[in-house]
Amino acid sequence: MEHLNGLLLVNKPRNMTSFGVVSRVRGIIKAETGKKLKVGHCGTLDPLADGLMIIVIGSYTKRAEEFTKKDKTYKATLQLGIISTTADEEGEKTEVSKEQPEAASVVTALDSFVGEIEQTPPIYSAVKINGERAYRLARKGKEVAMPTRKVTIYSIEDSHYSYPELSFTVSVSSGTYIRSLVTDIGTTLGVGAYMTALTRTDIGGFKLAESIAADDLTFKGIYDNIITTQVKI
Repeated sequence: MEHLNGLLLVNKPRNMTSFGVVSRVRGIIKAETGKKLKVGHCGTLDPLADGLMIIVIGSYTKRAEEFTKKDKTYKATLQLGIISTTADEEGEKTEVSKEQPEAASVVTALDSFVGEIEQTPPIYSAVKINGERAYRLARKGKEVAMPTRKVTIYSIEDSHYSYPELSFTVSVSSGTYIRSLVTDIGTTLGVGAYMTALTRTDIGGFKLAESIAADDLTFKGIYDNIITTQVKI
C-alpha cells in the first residue's frame, strides 16, 4: 500500500461529477486491496465539463490544497445571443439578441479581460455562502449575493469565431470561473452568452495528455501511473 500514496491524473468525461471520479478510484482500490484508502481531488470540474483532474491518494490527500491553488488552462466554447441561468447548458435559456458582433469586436472584447480582473462567481457554484454551497441555496430559490474576487487571466489564445459560436484557450489563476468569464464576454459584446463546452487541459504544468480516462481506470492503471516522485510544487 506504500506505493498508493501520490497523485493520479484523470481525464473526467462530460456528465460525470468530480466526486464520481473520486468514488470510482476509491472503489477500485478497495475492491483490489480490501482497504478503504483516502482519496480526494484538487479542484472541482462541473458535471458538464471534461478534462484533467488531479486525484490525490493516501498521504497526498493532505496536500490537496497545494495542488488546487495551481494555475489552470481550459478550452472553452460559448454561444452568443443567449444567456443561461447556470451560465452553461444545464440552465434555463433566454434569447437576448440576434445581433452578430463583428470579428474585430470579439477580439477586442477577449483582449479586455487579459490581466487581473474582478469576477463574480456563478450563483450555481460550489462557493460557500455562510457555510452553505451557493448552488444549494439557489436550488432552494433563495436569493444569493455572490462576493466578487480578484482573479488573473494570463492569456486568451487560439480563438475561433463563427457566429453564434466562439471558442478559445484561456490560462487563468486558481479560483477563476470560466462560466463567469463567458457571461462577462457576452455582456461586454452586448448580446449575452453562455458556455456550451469546457475542457481543462493543464493544471500547474500537469497535462491532460498525461492522464488516464476515468472510464478506463483499473487497479493496475492506478498503480502504474501514480506520481510519487518529482512532483511539481
